[in-house]
Amino acid sequence: MKRGLVILACICAVIGGVYVAGSKWAIRHQTLNLFDAARQRPVSVDLAVRRDHEMRANDSDRKLPVAIISNGNTVKNTEYSFLQNVLAARGYLVASIQQDLPSDPPLVTKVGMPYVGRLDVYKRGEANILFVVGELKKIEPNADYDHLTLVGHSNGGDVAMYTAKEHPELVSKVITLDNLRVPFVLNDKMKILSFRSNDPNFKTDPGVLPTPEQAKAEGIDIVKTPFQHTWMSDRGPEKAREQIEATLEKFLGDSSSSDLSPVPTDNPLIAKMGPGPYP
Repeated sequence: MKRGLVILACICAVIGGVYVAGSKWAIRHQTLNLFDAARQRPVSVDLAVRRDHEMRANDSDRKLPVAIISNGNTVKNTEYSFLQNVLAARGYLVASIQQDLPSDPPLVTKVGMPYVGRLDVYKRGEANILFVVGELKKIEPNADYDHLTLVGHSNGGDVAMYTAKEHPELVSKVITLDNLRVPFVLNDKMKILSFRSNDPNFKTDPGVLPTPEQAKAEGIDIVKTPFQHTWMSDRGPEKAREQIEATLEKFLGDSSSSDLSPVPTDNPLIAKMGPGPYP
C-alpha cells in the first residue's frame, strides 16, 4: 500500500513537472537586435510567439495575427511581459519595440505646437514600427502584416495611435494604456481599447479622447481605472495587471462587438474598473 502511494506521488510529481515545463516553454521569446541602415538606427525587439501556433502557421496556410507593442518613455520594451503573454497565448506574433534610445533628445513639451512639440518623436516611432514589420516579414513570413494590432503605453500609446492614423489600411486594432497627446482615430473599421489612469501627474490633453457619442459610433472602448500611470507596465502591482489582462482578454475575444457596457455619463468613459485596494 505504501509503495503504491509512493509511486502515485512520483507520477503526480512528474505530471506536475511536465505541466510547469509546458507552461514555461509554450511561449517562445527571442531578442532581435536589428539595425535600420537607412536611418543608421539600432532597433531592439523582444519577440514572443506560442510555439504550437507558430508550428501550425509554418505547416499550413493559416497566418499568425501580429501585435506590435511600443514602450512608454523611460520604460523598457521588455517591461510589458503581461501584455505579451496575453497576446501570445491567443496566438499572436508579438513584437515589443524599444522605441527610444539613450542618445535620443529628451521629450519636450511645447504648448501650442502639434502634439505639444512631439511630432518628430511619433514619426520616429512610426518609422520604427514600419521597419520592424518589414524585418519580421523575412523572419516570420507566415503572419498577417495587413491587419496589425498596435499596442502602446503612454508615449508608446501615442506612437501607436499616430501610426494607426497614418496607416489605417494596415491597422485593425489599437490598444493604448494612458496615451495623452494624439487624438483617437475615428474609424469604425478599427477597434480601439484604451485604459485611462487616475493619476494627477499625468493629464490627458484636451481633444485627445472622443466624446461618448463618437466612442459609441466608432466602436471605441475607454476604461477608467484607479491605477497610476506607471502601473500600466510590469512595474505595476499584480492586481492591476490582472484587471488589465482580464479586460484585454474580453476585447480580444470579441473584436466584432464590445463586451464592455456603456455608462450613461457626460464623461467619455465607456467602462470603469473597481477601486482596488492597491498598494
